[in-house]
Amino acid sequence: MNLAWYDWVGLAGTLAILGAFFLLQAGRLSGTGLPYQLLNLFGAGGVLVSLLGKFNVSVFLLESAWMAISAYGIVRTLRAKASPSPTH
Repeated sequence: MNLAWYDWVGLAGTLAILGAFFLLQAGRLSGTGLPYQLLNLFGAGGVLVSLLGKFNVSVFLLESAWMAISAYGIVRTLRAKASPSPTH
């Protein structure tokens, strides 16, 4: 098996996404936590890079949406941390 650099980046991205999902299911990460969201963002980006070898429109759309949703979650998390929480 002869893998190009972009194949290795794609494999790392796949492992990041699967690892994040496993850690979420194992209760080790929060779905709204920054580490989970960053693993998904960079994982999807890695899979997108792998498309430099052989383009696949379905994977492109899936991973682009995955990155957009992850970016939205990151912004939402950062805004929630920046705004003061109401006290009773």
